[in-house]
This record gives sequence, C-alpha cells and structure tokens, in this order.
Amino acid sequence: MNLRVGIVGLPNVGKSTLFNALLKKQQAYVANYPFATIEPNVGIVPVPDLRLERLAQITKEEEKMSGFPPIKPAVVNFVDIAGLVKGASVGAGLGNKFLSHIREVSIICHVIRAFEDSNIIRYQDNVDPRLQSPEATADGGQAKSDYETINTELILADIESVQKSKIINAKKTSILDSIDGKKREAIEKIINSLNKGIPVRDMHLSGEEQELLREFFLLSAKPELIVLNIAESDYSENKFKKIYSRYTSISSVDKMVVVCAKIESDLSELAEIEQKEYLQGLGLKESGLERLIQKAYATLELISFLTAGEKEVRAWTIQKGMTASNAAGVIHTDFAKNFIKAEVVSYEDFVNLNGWKGAREKGKARLEGRDYIMRDGDVVEFKIGN
Repeated sequence: MNLRVGIVGLPNVGKSTLFNALLKKQQAYVANYPFATIEPNVGIVPVPDLRLERLAQITKEEEKMSGFPPIKPAVVNFVDIAGLVKGASVGAGLGNKFLSHIREVSIICHVIRAFEDSNIIRYQDNVDPRLQSPEATADGGQAKSDYETINTELILADIESVQKSKIINAKKTSILDSIDGKKREAIEKIINSLNKGIPVRDMHLSGEEQELLREFFLLSAKPELIVLNIAESDYSENKFKKIYSRYTSISSVDKMVVVCAKIESDLSELAEIEQKEYLQGLGLKESGLERLIQKAYATLELISFLTAGEKEVRAWTIQKGMTASNAAGVIHTDFAKNFIKAEVVSYEDFVNLNGWKGAREKGKARLEGRDYIMRDGDVVEFKIGN
C-alpha cells in the first residue's frame, strides 16, 4: 500500500526543516534499503519497526545463514506540498501545484507553528493584530488563525470542484436536474455545509454519500493530523500534555502530534545509537517522526503483517480488516488469484518459539482460509497454487 503523507503549512512554520530532516533520515538508511527521492518534493522514509530486526535474527539462526537476510520495512511517502499561502485556491503562490499534490495524498499533515522565535518572522499576510501579544500566541490564538487560513483554502477549492456540477447552460437549466436524486441531495448537502465553513471530513456523511461524492476528490475530506512544531526548550514528554491543552480549539488531542523540527533535524545527523541516547536525555522513547507515522497509521486504520525467510524479512502495510487473500495480493496480484491457504503465526509466538519450526511443533502455526481477517504483527507464509 502506497501511504502518502502530505506536509502542508504556511511559510515559516518549520515545514521545510521537518521535511529536510526526513530526507536525511532516508539518505542515512540507503545502505539497508534502496530508497530514493522520486521527485524534488517527495521523500520515501522507512517505517521504524523493531520487530523486523528480531525476525531477521531468528531467521538467520533457523536457516543457518552466514549473514542476516535483507530487512525491508514498510515505507511512507512524505510529500512537501509547496506554495500554500492565502489565496492558494485561486492560484496564489503555487496554489495550483499545491492542489494537485494534495489530491494524491492519503492524509494531510498540517504543520502549525507553536514556538516563538524573534529571528523567524510569521507569515505576514495572515497576522491578526489582535493575536500579537505573547499571551495570545501561547494559548494557540495565532496558531488557530494560521490553521483556519489553510483550512479555508481547502474548503474554497472544494466549493469550486462541486460547483462545477451546478453549471447553468444557455437555457438556465441546472445540470443537477439530470443527476440521480440521492447524488443531487448529497451534492447540495455538502455545498451548504462547505459554505458554512465545515470541511467534508466533519460532515458525518454516510458511506453511500461518500461513495456518491468520490469522483470530486474533495480536499477537505482527507483525514488530517495537526503537527505542533514546538521550541527545543519545550521538547520533553512531561510538557506535552500542557502543550496539547493550548491547542484544543484547533482540533482534538487524538489528531495532534508534538514535534520539534529543529531537534528532528539534529537527530537525522546522528547514528542510531546516538539518536537513542539523545532522546533518552530528553526523556523520550521515540522521535517525532516515529510518533507521526504511528499516528498516521492509527488515523488511517492501517496495520502491518510480516514475512520472514532467507530471501528477506519484510513488513507489508494493509488496511485494518483486510482478508488473507487480499493481503496476499499486496505482495503480488497473482497471489490473490491463486490463493490456497495462509500459514499464520503471531509475532509473539514466532519470537518465543524461535521461528517457523518451533511454532509448527507447538501448534502455534495455523492454516487460515482466504476470508481470514489479518491482524497486526501476523507472520505469514502464503500457500499459492499455479
């Protein structure tokens, strides 16, 4: 599954610093996995997964290999969406490029400036004079204004997209008159809500309504995460709860991730062991990148199943609730067509019993049919026919 995270934000919020840190992490990982930047504003980053190292060690011992099998983690495409300023929906800045890129992402990662630095000016076109006091900034007032600027551009772009279905011809007859009744009702419903400033994701549309509107590729329908880019001095876990509380006017806490782009940049320059020591010194177990990816997976309801053998040890990203036959198709489309059975072991049993042989001997490896619902951490070997 191609997970694409679109990084958006106003100028001077730390978006580029965060993206560049991601690219450095990617480049540092090249020795283990053939990642590359596929275009100037897209970087492919591995999903941190400590389970893969343990599976590689077990596979090496079980198969009596001289070295470890290649490790191939799942990956996330981070897209640095440039040109987002007030008026982007009508082409300001690089607005058209911004819109075309955001239509292709799985989730919007909205970077909000949650730090003060007199050396880095705020985006002047959006500064609200009422929000210039330190107190207003501290309680998230300016951040909310920044967030609403971008959200408004998404909504305006969506209004334009949907309004095209209401073009009036020379006889002043609405195209809606020739559209199916349910679809017409859905279109009118979202136009009314968009005009009230409500993004599609917050309209509580039914599954049928979502399907009817899929052809419009609406931007404000995309799931979103709010990334609070905070100061280095605030970057410790015991301060996160207080920081979240400042920004609840923007979104719910479960949609927020705290990062410090400057620290992420520093981490990207360090070796893995040094990164862990650095984070421990801050009282953190995981980097901002790791927490961001985990939150994206949770928001999109994604999980990973694992394969382990001499050829490679690998994590595969799938949608939660996917069946075994469909999961096999993620590896290769022929696997879904020629699916026979899936031999499945939980990651915990696989590790505790030292691999396939031990799991089979203890009856922990089970054969599942095509309708088996995959679970996160399943170690799988698919049985495929000709």
